[in-house]
Amino acid sequence: MAYKVTIESSNHTFEVNEGQTILDAALANDIILPYSCRAGACLSCKGKVVSGEYESGLGTTNLIPEEERAEGACLFCETKPRSDLTIQTQIVKLASAIQVKKLPVRVTEMEKKADDVMVVKLQTPSSDTFLYEAGQYIEFILKDGSRRAYSLATRPIEKAPIELHIRHMKGGLFTDHVFGTGNTAMKVKEILRIEGPLGSFFLRKESDKPIILLASGTGFAPIKAIVEEIIESGILRPVSLYWGGRRPADIYMMDLCKEWDDRLPHFTFIPVVSDALPEDNWQGRTGFVHQAVLDDIADLSAYQVYACGAPIVISSARKAYAQAGLPAEEFYADSFTSAADLVHQEQNK
Repeated sequence: MAYKVTIESSNHTFEVNEGQTILDAALANDIILPYSCRAGACLSCKGKVVSGEYESGLGTTNLIPEEERAEGACLFCETKPRSDLTIQTQIVKLASAIQVKKLPVRVTEMEKKADDVMVVKLQTPSSDTFLYEAGQYIEFILKDGSRRAYSLATRPIEKAPIELHIRHMKGGLFTDHVFGTGNTAMKVKEILRIEGPLGSFFLRKESDKPIILLASGTGFAPIKAIVEEIIESGILRPVSLYWGGRRPADIYMMDLCKEWDDRLPHFTFIPVVSDALPEDNWQGRTGFVHQAVLDDIADLSAYQVYACGAPIVISSARKAYAQAGLPAEEFYADSFTSAADLVHQEQNK
């Protein structure tokens, strides 16, 4: 049994097999809808079913207000048709040159940027071209079949290594390996397997609106790639980067951001620390990073926002910025949902 789904705004159609989600079916048909975690833990794939019967999931129930659900709002990463559907969503673009691939990669460099942050560089095969948009992510395919997602921290440069910023989650199967010691530790020249690129988080170059970049912790990784793309493309739109951490060490590439601020006349860097200790001697902005944006810009109606970080930061920013006038379609987000978050969610289904 297969159901036909029609996207109202564009009239694109695709088939969804019994038990398949709307998002998975769209991606299988080379139609790229907004998405990030693909697990019902963020709101990136939120859309609306205009007509037809469907089954939604726990993420829809937990993240979308009841009055919106009553009007058909749902998360397409977990929603399964029970009849032909018409939906409202934004097509990011139709897949063409950029293809999702499974590839072996070799670790070429590892550098600790903080006690719990490792910058890892990977070389893709010289015989294969790995194309992606600055801001997208990859997934490691582990030996047991499980996956771990990490954003690409560099703009695409042919044949150049790709860069990831990996935070240590103690007890985590993969990050304990990255930060380990002895025979079980990750080492340069190790071969890993990845799939990518994935996600719809990347710069919309066709706009002329000023840009706000919002990062928490290692959510800076795709933001870094986007800034590199802005510089390389010669984009002169005003750009404000707000990067938040609990302590100054969490803003682990402070010097790079300051260098951008000094060199680029249209670029402003605002670091924000929420829990500085006296020994940190922090003299900069304090508080929640998403609130710092509102302290500076009360009316966001003319802006684009690109936000990446912990789910609580993304959800808080999404709600607060909508109240400050930001159009829903101008909020682009990548929520860093850990394996532990997904296990907790699965246990609560």
